[in-house]
Amino acid sequence: MSGLRAPQLGPIVGHTAHDRCRLWIRGHAPRDEGARLGAEMRTLGLLAVVDERGRPRHDAVSGEPWAYYFRLHREFDRTGTFLLGQSGALGGRGGPGPFPLEADTEYRVRVATLTVDDPLPDAESLEDADLADRLPPIATMAALLADLAPQDCEARFRTFPDPAAGPAQTLDFLIGSCRYPGLLWKVKEADRIFAPMAGHFRHQGGRRPARFTLMMGDQIYADKFNRHLPLGRADTFEEMQARYHEAFGAPNMRRLLRQAPVYMILDDHEIEDNWSQDRLRDNHHLFNIAIGAYMSYQWSHGPRSFGRRLYYRFECGGYPFFVVDTRTQRYRQRAGLQDNHLLGRPTIDPAHPGQLDRLLAWLGEQQRERGNVPKFLVTSSVFAPSPIDERLGHEHREEPERQRLAANLERREASDSWPAYPRTRQAILQHIHDHGIQNVIFLSGDVHCANIARLSFADEESDRGLVAYDVTASALYWPFPFADGDPNGFVHDSRQAEQYDGFPLEGGDGGRGGPVVHYRAWGFSQEDNFCRLELDKERHRLRVRVLGSDGEPVTVTDAEGRSVRANDLPLAPWD
Repeated sequence: MSGLRAPQLGPIVGHTAHDRCRLWIRGHAPRDEGARLGAEMRTLGLLAVVDERGRPRHDAVSGEPWAYYFRLHREFDRTGTFLLGQSGALGGRGGPGPFPLEADTEYRVRVATLTVDDPLPDAESLEDADLADRLPPIATMAALLADLAPQDCEARFRTFPDPAAGPAQTLDFLIGSCRYPGLLWKVKEADRIFAPMAGHFRHQGGRRPARFTLMMGDQIYADKFNRHLPLGRADTFEEMQARYHEAFGAPNMRRLLRQAPVYMILDDHEIEDNWSQDRLRDNHHLFNIAIGAYMSYQWSHGPRSFGRRLYYRFECGGYPFFVVDTRTQRYRQRAGLQDNHLLGRPTIDPAHPGQLDRLLAWLGEQQRERGNVPKFLVTSSVFAPSPIDERLGHEHREEPERQRLAANLERREASDSWPAYPRTRQAILQHIHDHGIQNVIFLSGDVHCANIARLSFADEESDRGLVAYDVTASALYWPFPFADGDPNGFVHDSRQAEQYDGFPLEGGDGGRGGPVVHYRAWGFSQEDNFCRLELDKERHRLRVRVLGSDGEPVTVTDAEGRSVRANDLPLAPWD
């Protein structure tokens, strides 16, 4: 039996609700060497709800400390989570039951690890109750938590408001994507932006604390250079593990992750640049390694909405979010764009709904039950605007326009984003149109250029009053703005002939009387950035602030081309 140690990584504050919070750590045993974990030692986590001095709080009736053991599994690289508010003592023996969390309340916890001898072969495992019997009294070990440095083991968080109270008057949260790791001395630059992000979870100058952070892909770069170059490419578990330790162990990022809830979803660089399912035939080993690491380090502390599927949903303050997986279920065919599917193959058996069906059902359900309450759809790939050389274009055109758009078609077929998956995009827009689903807000990353797009649903002449938005935040750190993300490389107005990119819906033909979704985009910035989103029920608006690596507002343009420090997006009123 060893003494208590601070976690090697973490704690990370994960999925939170009004009555629970999932907390994550990674442990380390003395004989571990990278991905080679010492088989003779079993590692456990110890968590306690503590006061301001780091001492465990006690149950008023039993006098027992609110402290718990939980398992850190070797098959998940010695990582593990504890669901505070729902889980009780390990194995149900001794110790307190679930700690009762109250809505919209701040809590402080400390987390540590300890190791015990493991005489069993790797293929065998002790039941929780048997393991609990071999552990020292929880009260004895919990008292030792006060001796650990708080910056190494302490997490703070605020539970979400009770959803029974209806939509909150305000909701503030942060979004970001794409943290390039940096090379050599540049690793400090890669971590810089997380310091001002962490400041948004404290009261400062009358500013409301944000509720949570959404990280929308490329939290690590498994391929630092190019997937075709072995240099800097992670294709073993040891290398993948090192990427996560470098990112999640960086001082500022670690500070952010332990003081407020964070929600993550993968994009291509968690696996390999421009990953899609058709590569499985030649890269199955790489996929297994990458997804195993992703599930241990990112998925495990998120919601488990659909079993072991990577997409999920959650809500905060009465506002719903659906986070889609646009990577592991992305199918590209060689028979043309109409056979490509971004959110999984079409469902042929209603008993086994796919991701797209679940998303569409969720959108319809939110509109029926909540009316115009804003509905956030998180997609690591940008829904709109399209790159200028991947736009749809008119069906009826003259030369040389026809030749130019034929080249666009080739680029769409090679695209890594929504333009290569027109059936998936049309299905979502068609559903929004047909069911009158108002206030859908796409949240995106990936393109290394922050921007806003307003999508309107219209017939040839009339606007139907149905509006959606896409807010893109990217990149948290990308030192090569000259390489990609040029604002002039995106469509700004899909109605303009030289930029035409209207999305025809069923019954439409691209602009001759049928319903077409058009968009305008503005507010482009290539500076390293994250976005703060401020939802205001009274003013029925969403304010978008683009903030730089120093935390200061980035000046962008509004829809009229004026320089502003924030964009206010009008929404349909909701109750």
